[in-house]
Amino acid sequence: MKREWMGAARLGVVLFLLYLAIHYWGTLSSLLLLGLGAAFPLVLGAVIAYAVNILMSLYEGWYFPDTKSPFVIKSRRPVCLLLAFASLIAIVFLLIRMILPELLECTLVLIQEVVPMLEKLSENLDLSQFFSISSTALADGSINWKEVIASITQWLVKGVGGVMGSVLSLVSATVSTAFTAVVSIIFSIYLLLGKEKLGRQISLVMKTYLKPAWYSHLVYFLETLHSCFRRFVVGQCTEAVILGLLCMGGMMLLRFPYASMVGALIGFTALIPVAGAYIGAGVGAFMIFTVSPFQSLFFLIFIAILQQLEGNLIYPKVVGSSIGLPGIWVLAAVTIGGGVLGIGGMLLAVPLAAALYQMLRVDVARRNAPPSPPSAQESTEE
Repeated sequence: MKREWMGAARLGVVLFLLYLAIHYWGTLSSLLLLGLGAAFPLVLGAVIAYAVNILMSLYEGWYFPDTKSPFVIKSRRPVCLLLAFASLIAIVFLLIRMILPELLECTLVLIQEVVPMLEKLSENLDLSQFFSISSTALADGSINWKEVIASITQWLVKGVGGVMGSVLSLVSATVSTAFTAVVSIIFSIYLLLGKEKLGRQISLVMKTYLKPAWYSHLVYFLETLHSCFRRFVVGQCTEAVILGLLCMGGMMLLRFPYASMVGALIGFTALIPVAGAYIGAGVGAFMIFTVSPFQSLFFLIFIAILQQLEGNLIYPKVVGSSIGLPGIWVLAAVTIGGGVLGIGGMLLAVPLAAALYQMLRVDVARRNAPPSPPSAQESTEE
């Protein structure tokens, strides 16, 4: 009887909390967004730590793995962590070095074309119309100069105020972004240096407050999710390098301008599953358009063919096989994730779908497995 009352009490509490969540959803969502915004540097730091850990673990496997020297063992984590961050910084610097010079050159070409156009346009404009002053009023002198000066002054004050507001907003956003980046990197370093200790503490807390069956299921789910995310990141980077090299080689072969810059840009944007190459293709087509509109059209045709090859052959094979997810489900996950959460949804949907697919496959195989025959001891006891 006591158990029935306890079950009814728990159900009542759950229903009451559900009612509060639905009735005060606006306030609750505002509080959740406020908390998420306050914790964003820490969340970003955890994401950075997870990505850097893949490279750091690779370096740790190469850093004298069989040695018994206390100095080498003690220095393995800091040295490999430093090498991982240095490698990422070097990759970013190389990308900027390949993209920025040609981007500046394209911008200068564009400015050289736009400036004469603006000069020609200004010659055809009647500036008196800007202040709503007709040529007749200028001729007979019936202009209220006080109103004109007041309107000009008001326009200048608004313009200066808008510029100052924009400058302050830019400075504030820059400082906030820099603070977030510094806090995130520091937090990621702390996580990476003490990841084993942190993992033991989390495991101890889960063992303490969860039932053994729940704990084993949760550990299995987290291990599967980690394995799929890790293989997804590695496969996605491999696919991005392949696509960038194919694009650069094809552009050089077809004698398109800005081959190295556009190839690096498309390889970088290809980190976004399936649709990322189109983002880089748009920028590349615009840059090539400043040199030759016809080549820009041919470039779009080339990118369309390359994207079909990448989306239907390279991506499902490289990324799909690395995470154990068939190509059709990769495309389905990218489509659904992008429709729900945009670019972030595309990045999260594929490894999540891979983890669910793997756990579902294991569970289906377990449920459909034929029952094992009884052992000889069990038969004797019966």
